[in-house]
Amino acid sequence: QVQLVESGGGLVQAGGSLRLSCAASGRTFSSSAMGWFRQAPGKEREFVAAISWSGGSTYYADSVKGRFTISRDNAKNTVYLQMNSLKPEDTAVYYCAARRVSGATIYPDRYDYWGQGTQVTVSS
Repeated sequence: QVQLVESGGGLVQAGGSLRLSCAASGRTFSSSAMGWFRQAPGKEREFVAAISWSGGSTYYADSVKGRFTISRDNAKNTVYLQMNSLKPEDTAVYYCAARRVSGATIYPDRYDYWGQGTQVTVSS
């Protein structure tokens, strides 16, 4: 079993930055691919970014490419999402997810564990 706890969400003005963190415990974190997803009110959960177990491969949704950066620190069992140049359309609950395997994917149904989410609100 893996427990995931997100933090770092909040209210920020458009153009600002936030860094989300996801602390993992339980299973061996360093062998797990990790991802970030988000869900806005009335919308389906959508892929944001993903990273392989080593950090050597990363993937981004087109809507965040160039603005968001996913990274991980396996020594701290933590994955991060640095969000810059935030826009009102980035407002959503952001979820961290983990896979049992090392390869990253953009598909939410291939993730095995999920955190509770952290709210990000970007004001215009």
